[in-house]
Amino acid sequence: MSEVLKRAWVVIPAYQEANVVRRVVDGVRRFASRVVVVDDGSTDETAQEALAAGATVLPHVVNLGQGAALQTGIEYALARGAEFVFTFDADGQHAPESLAAMASTLERTGAEVVLGSRTLGNAENIPMARRLLLRAAVLFTWMHARLPVTDTHNGLRLFTRDAAARIRIAQARMAHASEILSEIRRLGLRFAEAPVTVRYTDYSLAKGQKLKDTVRILADLLYARWARYV
Repeated sequence: MSEVLKRAWVVIPAYQEANVVRRVVDGVRRFASRVVVVDDGSTDETAQEALAAGATVLPHVVNLGQGAALQTGIEYALARGAEFVFTFDADGQHAPESLAAMASTLERTGAEVVLGSRTLGNAENIPMARRLLLRAAVLFTWMHARLPVTDTHNGLRLFTRDAAARIRIAQARMAHASEILSEIRRLGLRFAEAPVTVRYTDYSLAKGQKLKDTVRILADLLYARWARYV
């Protein structure tokens, strides 16, 4: 096993994922033994299913958003001595094998942050509308974060301990993904992209972002930028 995987924690934010979270945690634990699931105010059996799979579970009493759940999980992992921190989605679309590819990329490049890229890797069964939305999101990232990436809003990430501690996620909802990229540039962190596999299913597509979510993300980002200047 990679030294990075041996010394890493995997943070999984989850909301209403009782149907799949046990399988997700089982898959992740084949590569990394330390897994923390942040149950973001679920009213189903998400917490119980994650516990049954061997994860540490941190509860949010109410639903705060994926960005807030990630920050909770990252802080927990760092407090317990994590030298590396992965982020991983709970809806079953991320291939656990991608963790090894990301660890290998960090070890090979010496990057402080590794971002998963389905453009460099594989996006299985992705609908054309989602593919076009992702291309638009990449263009927005080039303009907003001024970061030359091939993918964006991909929940597969890997941080060194220092990078994870320096990046503070203030956007509680889905705009955190763009915020993280902006922070990478602002802090001057060395980053690399790794080829990963994302498998789209009817379940993950139903849980995924809709047009209204994209509009909300843009609104959150514009408000945050305005707030810095008032």
